Amino acid sequence: MVLLNEIINTVLKNRGKEAVKDIDESFHLRNDIGFDSLDLAELTVRIEAEYNVDIFEDGIVNTVGEIIQKINNK
Repeated sequence: MVLLNEIINTVLKNRGKEAVKDIDESFHLRNDIGFDSLDLAELTVRIEAEYNVDIFEDGIVNTVGEIIQKINNK
């Protein structure tokens, strides 16, 4: 999960947003972390490059926990 936290915070920093400490699996990508559609696009590309999994392949992913599930199920 550490690497996923780094990816999330890299996306935030790249978009001029403040990094999030202590990211929890229950965090909602939009409501809790503050991602918009461009952030989600970058997140998808970075996760696919790192984990070789398309997190949005089977539909919308809303939480950090859902991303972890997709990564673990690949």
